[in-house]
Amino acid sequence: MTMLGTFIKPMHREGIRFVAIFAVVAALLFLISDELGWIGVGLTVWCYYFFRDPKRTTPIRDGLIVSPADGVVSLIEPAVPPAELGLPDEPLTRVSVFMNVFNCHVNRAPVAGEVAAVAYRPGKFFNASLDKASSDNERNSLSIRMADGRQVAVVQIAGLVARRIVCFVQKGDPLMTGERFGLIRFGSRLDVYLPDGVAPMVSVGQTMVAGETVLADLTSAETARAGRTG
Repeated sequence: MTMLGTFIKPMHREGIRFVAIFAVVAALLFLISDELGWIGVGLTVWCYYFFRDPKRTTPIRDGLIVSPADGVVSLIEPAVPPAELGLPDEPLTRVSVFMNVFNCHVNRAPVAGEVAAVAYRPGKFFNASLDKASSDNERNSLSIRMADGRQVAVVQIAGLVARRIVCFVQKGDPLMTGERFGLIRFGSRLDVYLPDGVAPMVSVGQTMVAGETVLADLTSAETARAGRTG
C-alpha cells in the first residue's frame, strides 16, 4: 500500500450525493466568509471520510464468524432475536458493535450463506449504545442460513443521529463472509445473534474491524473470553 493509499480510501457510491451537497454548501459559505467556507470544506472532508469503503482481508476458514461492523463491542448478553425474523423465541448470545460518526459504516456479512429473511421495522432513535436501542429503535434484520442449516442473525440499528438504514440484499441472495450487505448513515449499531451454544471470542470494549475481526468460531469449544482494559 502506498502512503497516499493509507489516508485516501475509496468512497461508497451511497455517499456521492452527500459529499456533493456538502461541497456545494462549502462553496456558498465562501461567498459569506473564508472562515465559514473552510468550516464547510472540513465538513465535506468528514462526509467523504464517513462514507469511505476500504478493502478488507476476510479470514475464510469454515466456522468463523466475523464482525459485521467497525466500532467497539458495547454489549454481550443473552437476548431473543427480533420476532420478525421468525427464529425460535429463545435467548441467544447477542454481541453489539457500536459505531460512532468516525467509524466506517459499510456493513459486512458475518458468515457465508443464504439470506433466509430480511425484515425492516420502523422505530425510535435512541442513542444506539443504549440497551433499549435493540428493541425500540428503527432496525433492519437479516437471518443468514449457513451450509449446515444453522442461522446467524445480524441487525442494523439506527441511532441518535442515524436516519437511514440501507440494505443491499434480499431474501434468497447468497452472501460470502465479509461481503458488503448494507450501511447506516451517521452513527449506529449492529447486533449479531450467535447460534445456540457458540461463545463469543471478543469482550466488551474491544475494537472491531468489519469483515476481519473474528467474533466467534463455530468449531471451537472455548468458553466466552474475558477482557482487560489497560
